[in-house]
Amino acid sequence: MKVLIVLTSHDTLGDTGKKTGFWLEEFTSPYYELLDAGADVVLASPKGGQPPLDPKSDEPDAQTQSTERFRHDKAGQKQLAETRRLEEVKAEDFDAVFYPGGHGPLWDLAEDPHSIALIEAFWRADKPVAAVCHAPGVFRHVEIDDVPLVKDKRVTGFSNSEEEAVQLTDIVPFLVEDELKKNGGEYSKAADWRPYVQVDGKLITGQNPASSAAVAEALLKMLGSV
Repeated sequence: MKVLIVLTSHDTLGDTGKKTGFWLEEFTSPYYELLDAGADVVLASPKGGQPPLDPKSDEPDAQTQSTERFRHDKAGQKQLAETRRLEEVKAEDFDAVFYPGGHGPLWDLAEDPHSIALIEAFWRADKPVAAVCHAPGVFRHVEIDDVPLVKDKRVTGFSNSEEEAVQLTDIVPFLVEDELKKNGGEYSKAADWRPYVQVDGKLITGQNPASSAAVAEALLKMLGSV
């Protein structure tokens, strides 16, 4: 069982002068769920190398058991620092793909032609595609036979109310909830910050950081490991 995790390379939060990137918990929790289930996990990002960490996800109140585990995991830190370039990975070499969130993906992965083609290749090969929080935004331009991937599928992702709560509604290039709906997705959500996952066929989406482990569990179940 080989799973590809795709992280953002984008580190600038619009024109605020602040930094962004991937959200630590949304990477570490699925990373360990997969590793502990025996998966071979490969990390990639558009630019390769060390992906930028959203500094807010490294603050004390954002820490979880998995982030603390990662803090002491030298091998995991080395793997993260050496992500492969996205253009070098192929869907045929993996059983599934997982996208962690953070605001970064809204700027680069949502528009990245390699990411778009990769997701389409996974889908055409009938392999699971999973994303959590802001990462369902990477499906923005993904189409299968000229039809948006999410059309008529049950999906979730970071809600408009959650974006409003973090006061970035007017900063992000688009709102995940709105974009999923615009592309015909059957969007639903739980209360803000509560775990919530939707599974429709081989598509798995989670609403927020609290949903990251549950998305990984759903992915493992789909791969027959749970």
